[in-house]
Amino acid sequence: MTDQSIPQARTQAEAVAAPDTPDKGAAGSPATGGLSRRRLLGTAGATGLVLGAAGGAAGYAARPAGATPLSSLGSGEVMFHGKHQPGIVQRLQARGHLVAFDLAAGAGRKEAAALLRRWSETARRLMAGEGARQDDTGVALDAGPSSLTITFGLGHSFFARTGLEKQRPVALDPLPEFSSDRLDRARSNGDLWVQIGADDSLVAFHALRAIQKDAGRAARIRWQMNGFNRSPGATAHPMTARNLMGQVDGTRNPKPSDADFDRRIFVPESGSRNPAWMANGSYAVVRRIRMLLDDWEQLSVKEQEDVIGRRKADGAPLTGGTETTEMDLEKTDRAGNLVVPLDAHARITRPDQNGGAAILRRPFSYHDGMDADGVPDAGLLFICWQADPLRGFVPLQRKLDRGDALSRYIRHEASGLFAVPGGAAEGEYVGQRLLEG
Repeated sequence: MTDQSIPQARTQAEAVAAPDTPDKGAAGSPATGGLSRRRLLGTAGATGLVLGAAGGAAGYAARPAGATPLSSLGSGEVMFHGKHQPGIVQRLQARGHLVAFDLAAGAGRKEAAALLRRWSETARRLMAGEGARQDDTGVALDAGPSSLTITFGLGHSFFARTGLEKQRPVALDPLPEFSSDRLDRARSNGDLWVQIGADDSLVAFHALRAIQKDAGRAARIRWQMNGFNRSPGATAHPMTARNLMGQVDGTRNPKPSDADFDRRIFVPESGSRNPAWMANGSYAVVRRIRMLLDDWEQLSVKEQEDVIGRRKADGAPLTGGTETTEMDLEKTDRAGNLVVPLDAHARITRPDQNGGAAILRRPFSYHDGMDADGVPDAGLLFICWQADPLRGFVPLQRKLDRGDALSRYIRHEASGLFAVPGGAAEGEYVGQRLLEG
């Protein structure tokens, strides 16, 4: 996916100039008191006063006047409150955590509302570069917001657990089974889903830990997955990401500037079959897709390009041009063969070959180690967004299921579908219109 700038991002100068409020819940030494993370921004190597005594709580370097400000990588800030939840249209982040929860036995609508209220407040604070409300671990106290986003979704089972079956969207019906699925049910679905992304691994982990602790006795973790992407600034200019197969991945992603972007990705405020509480929300399909890298890497570059339908070096279609050049599906070579094979992944997934079906892909790569034979457990934490999965992901995956050349080199091992409510307004929590409506 082509990296997008973050319209909500504030510069470090603006963040430093903004008034700070004491972070009464942040962990720290007596000398730091309630200083927020925003006031503790520092630069590695800069001269600073170390606060805290040896043998006591860890000290944090305070940024002295005139010191070099935090780099732009750490100072990026995404707003929690808004029309849509964060973590959907923002550019890819370097580190991600996906975690699903099931409500505890006996927990219902009341407990779910209290949990989402806690989670929303924690997300607001952490995304602003502040500490958690209580028992902050201190992991990220010397870091900036680092473009942290925290996104919340509701699974099909959530509505029966909370007595809200009549408010469950039709679009949240379970996904059909596909022939390429080898799903681990224990790592699929869930009552609640949380997506965490940041440009710093410690900031992302700090958020994951805070969300887990906030769950308390109301919910237990069902499954959790960790992902990564290329770090912003690692290339000379913004580029479409590459996946672990080395392929440019996400060239034809819809863009917020497209005239029909909102219609394809977000639930409208009226005129749809969705319940009113889903206005401005979206649906996330989450799939853990293992890449059979040993098999893939035995192919020549030419063979890999034929599987995808694009050049590996720059992502351009095999029919020529640059990455964004329109693919000529009818072009043939001197022997009369199609330049882009009929089963090429890029041909099959084109919206104009699927009745206009489109999804916003926003994935993370993953690597969960190697087995005794050195075979990597690695691939893609595939996340796609759409206004209706029955018109987005499902028709695309059905077509891929029938003849995608790439299917021989991947395996779908986990799956989930979640309704992601619209963004919370100031003073609201995510899902409030459902749980208190």
